[in-house]
Amino acid sequence: MNFNYFSYLCFVWAAVGIITRILMITLGDKWNKWEMEHAYSEKKPMWVNIVAGFGIIVVVITWIQVFRLDVDYSWIIAVITTLSLIKISALIFNYEKFREFASETLHDKSKLLRLNISVFAASVIFIALGLFLYS
Repeated sequence: MNFNYFSYLCFVWAAVGIITRILMITLGDKWNKWEMEHAYSEKKPMWVNIVAGFGIIVVVITWIQVFRLDVDYSWIIAVITTLSLIKISALIFNYEKFREFASETLHDKSKLLRLNISVFAASVIFIALGLFLYS
């Protein structure tokens, strides 16, 4: 198999999705407490701006690679990556509202289950894209 930027991007997205779901499920309330007290503390942590900046850079680099590399259907993962700007903008410009959403989701078992299933399914799709579409 011949992997490229887009296949690696898919694998990274999948790994993040799967690893965070495993941690959320195995740690349970400890994860919820850590996420709300540290990751999304009341005062917006500095990591939010750093990760948001990194995310924007990844989106820009991904679109540059769409036009630079000759990879069929590369625009699909570029669009999906661009959609991450929705979360990034919520974190930067509406942190309190995002924090409320995160807390509500973490404490509602039905919403949390739907989130975990969705992220896991997306991760499986990313793996398939990386293996079969982009390699």
